[in-house]
Amino acid sequence: MASSPDLSSTGNTPENPESGSPSEAPSGTTAPAAGRRGRVRARRAAVMAVPATLVAAGLAVLTAQGALGVQFSISGMPFTVAASHLDGTGFEQFGGLDNMADGSPNAGDTGGQVLIVTSAIKKATLTKLCQSVDLGGTNLLITAGGGDTKVSASDLTTDSTEMSGDASFNHIEIGNDASTLTEANAKGPIGVFSQQADSVHIDNLRQTNYATTAGVFKLPGLKLRFSDSGC
Repeated sequence: MASSPDLSSTGNTPENPESGSPSEAPSGTTAPAAGRRGRVRARRAAVMAVPATLVAAGLAVLTAQGALGVQFSISGMPFTVAASHLDGTGFEQFGGLDNMADGSPNAGDTGGQVLIVTSAIKKATLTKLCQSVDLGGTNLLITAGGGDTKVSASDLTTDSTEMSGDASFNHIEIGNDASTLTEANAKGPIGVFSQQADSVHIDNLRQTNYATTAGVFKLPGLKLRFSDSGC
């Protein structure tokens, strides 16, 4: 005679686990992947939360939700730019994020994003320009504008993480919405803190940049070489 099924065990089989029992995580799930996602979320949250502040010599470090820097994937390798003097007409500045290519070996724990300040100048001249990239063991060094003719650029933008110098501005406006800027040919997203001025002069300029763009960039006396030291 066949025995009756044990009704008390119904619902407790492997195919139908007991109600309320916690399910186990798949064996392929790893903590590092979750950690990386957490760091990316934290970085994006920082862009939303960090207020705009003014640093030495009136140079602005600005961050804001959703602001974008250059529209290409950066290498993730910072480079130094220095000049004894910069003069510009049509100046704008606002914060944002630059993005590396997917899978970039330079991403580290950044999630492939760098928090930057975008500075845009409609027309600029620079005296004794120096640019260097640390390649590990040597530096790629570029110099120009050391003679009578200065370096000149139109529609110049730089995406920086650090900037220093002795600056003066004419007819500056601070606190603009970046989508309404009019001094240079650049605009940020709506709701982003920014500033603009009719003109800017900076002595002893020094920047740590991740990207530079220009409509026209003239480099008289250009020299490119490898060097033991940077700018």
